[in-house]
Amino acid sequence: MVDINNPLILRYVESLIKSDKVVQEMEELAEKLNFPIVERVVGKFLYMITKLKNPKLIVEIGSGFGYSAYWFAKALKDGKVVLTDYKETNLNLAEKFFKDGNLYEKAEFRCGDGIKIAKEYKDIDILFLDLEKGRYLEAIKSLEENLSENSLILADNVLWYGKVIEKDIDKKTESIKEFNEYMFDRFDTTILPIRDGILVAIN
Repeated sequence: MVDINNPLILRYVESLIKSDKVVQEMEELAEKLNFPIVERVVGKFLYMITKLKNPKLIVEIGSGFGYSAYWFAKALKDGKVVLTDYKETNLNLAEKFFKDGNLYEKAEFRCGDGIKIAKEYKDIDILFLDLEKGRYLEAIKSLEENLSENSLILADNVLWYGKVIEKDIDKKTESIKEFNEYMFDRFDTTILPIRDGILVAIN
């Protein structure tokens, strides 16, 4: 496994990023439950992308208890973010956090298969993929027609702890590599090597 980022550098950058009480509570819960979140450096990036894009509709596939979606919502002016997750308990937590942060009106909370739910929406301005890694390629192929013109596709964990450069890889890593290759062939794409790798593509 390859160390993508120096953890001391990440901690330094995180220390510079101010957050509100709700973000801190979510981070504490994630640490307590050992629950994967994009963490503050990526959260701030999502916030800034949203500020620049000024989207009307963000759809997130694989929301957990809403950490990344909360950063999206903080930056929204008059748009909305759709959270999707298989577990109702996660979405119940997300609803609580959004209410505490006065962001509830900017969100929809949908329980079930995120890809199927996302198919219900048209003109998606930002699509964020953080679902099962083996379904990334399925997700983007299923949803290309649902994207708005010049939309952004973002995907987390696309460097997969550095496994993408190893010779002997498992099925999940192979799926991520196939997704990355497809995205670079199909869209104007780059990967930011922060945290576990964030893919950014323009439709």
